[in-house]
Amino acid sequence: MKITAEHQRLDEYRNWKANWKKWGPYLSERSWGTVREDYSADGSAWEYFPHDHARSRAYRWGEDGIAGISDRYQHICFALALWNGKDPILKERMFGLTGSEGNHGEDVKEFYFYLDSTPTHSYMKMLYKYPQTAYPAGVFEENRYFDVTIEYAKADQDDILARITLSNHGPQAAGCVALPSLWFRNTWSWGYENGPMNNVPGKPHLKQIERSANLAAAEIKHPAAGTYYLYAENPHDLLFTDNETNTARFDNSHNGNPHVKDAFHRYLVNGEKDAVNPAREGTKVAALFSGDIDPGGSRTIRLRLTHTSTEDPFAAFDKIFAQRMAEADEFYATIQKPGLSEDEKRVQRQALAGMLWTKQFFYYNIEQWLQGDPGMPPVPESRRHGRNSKWEHLNNFDIISMPDKWEYPWYAAWDLAFHCIPLAIVDADFAKRQLDLMAREWYMHPNGSLPAYEWKFGDVNPPVHAWAAWRVYKIDAKQQGAADRGFLEGIFHKLLLNFTWWVNKKDAEGNNVFQGGFLGLDNISVFDRSAPLPTGGHIDQSDRPHRSVRWNFLDGILQPDHVKNCPGAVPRQPGLSGHGQQIL
Repeated sequence: MKITAEHQRLDEYRNWKANWKKWGPYLSERSWGTVREDYSADGSAWEYFPHDHARSRAYRWGEDGIAGISDRYQHICFALALWNGKDPILKERMFGLTGSEGNHGEDVKEFYFYLDSTPTHSYMKMLYKYPQTAYPAGVFEENRYFDVTIEYAKADQDDILARITLSNHGPQAAGCVALPSLWFRNTWSWGYENGPMNNVPGKPHLKQIERSANLAAAEIKHPAAGTYYLYAENPHDLLFTDNETNTARFDNSHNGNPHVKDAFHRYLVNGEKDAVNPAREGTKVAALFSGDIDPGGSRTIRLRLTHTSTEDPFAAFDKIFAQRMAEADEFYATIQKPGLSEDEKRVQRQALAGMLWTKQFFYYNIEQWLQGDPGMPPVPESRRHGRNSKWEHLNNFDIISMPDKWEYPWYAAWDLAFHCIPLAIVDADFAKRQLDLMAREWYMHPNGSLPAYEWKFGDVNPPVHAWAAWRVYKIDAKQQGAADRGFLEGIFHKLLLNFTWWVNKKDAEGNNVFQGGFLGLDNISVFDRSAPLPTGGHIDQSDRPHRSVRWNFLDGILQPDHVKNCPGAVPRQPGLSGHGQQIL
């Protein structure tokens, strides 16, 4: 296989030579309405933190935005906000129906497409369709919308170029305000001297440092992430505020800081000119671009986020973009099967782009979440015995593949296992890391069960982790020409614990046909197999996910010819083989 520039970046990352994955599409598309942000007495996450609060309340566990990126620890975030002059709110995040409002649970009500991405995110492209009229009635009639194309290209591991193109599809000229925004995840409002993880000594700070006829710049200083510079070409202005809750909006109290999270909304939509910080500093900044776009016309916005100060940040801007796009084409031309038609290649490439764009920074420390933070009101007593209270060991702070960053902005163990199969085609190291992560001691329960999803970590997901590990192992071996037996051995020992949990906890009749599994036709049954039946008894199941136990342990991982050359590998386990034979 040809070694492309993108393959070289993957190799440099794998061998700790360069951190090409430090920045990526790790920003969620929805942090409101999540279990992490829920501090209610009854676990009503959607109602406790609704969409209407999101523009004004600081998030505790992670940020969100449109077409956003962040560093791996989400110290620094960047995303796009828009306003068409008609909507009652600034469009800073996707809107959708909550779990109780939608016809089939939560349902995003936006039109957007992930178009391209390399595995190191050296090039990324996304399309968002933004209506020109007030949401929601008839928003796309007469094609009155903007195509908003957001692209990123990395000049280096700490040097990210952003290009935003707004195209008017409507029959008339229409105005659009664009606010590319950068801000810090709030680590300072919760009552910890050095942040909740004791790794951010002090409050970060950003300020304007330059303003000329065609350039504006902000200096970004973060105690843990270091110093960066944001450059914007030809903005009308830079706006500054702080990523802190507007408490006055919720309880009519006085804000200790007058410049709060919803300042840009109030500045534009409400006309409150004093909402932004006149000192041009804070913890959140936006470059303001506005003006009409002719029908069929477009406007391009260019920005650069870099670790080093530069006098001419846009000198080689287009050249770098062209190079990264060509390298992306070269990478996919190398990994795609030659027998595919051009249309099939486009479909596969965009599908893989969707998988790569839905990586997300996921932060959730159950012990802190249950106890509450010292700088916040005491948590309800019911919390200590409620949702996820038996998972105090769980401490997640990782980049994880999500089912969807809006509808399901939390990992689900069995979804993730399936994700890893296509991800292995473009980045087997990431796929292996994801599978291994779920089995680590700060994820897997001491009893051997894998964390299901944040709504109920103790719920039962079908046991497909072993199957996914085996498939990723085989795909990687075929691509690399050598098998990663170290990965197989490491995950195998953890899967033994998980399999033992299934046998001991979910095999009521001792015949290796298991019970349990959440409600959903995608899991075969119309019954909620995690809940007791109203008539008593239990439901046995032998659907495909559970047959995977047999295929994995008998036909794959336990076969001695696959582990005999692996240092420290265990031999075939007679007990487990017996379990498989009984299933047969």
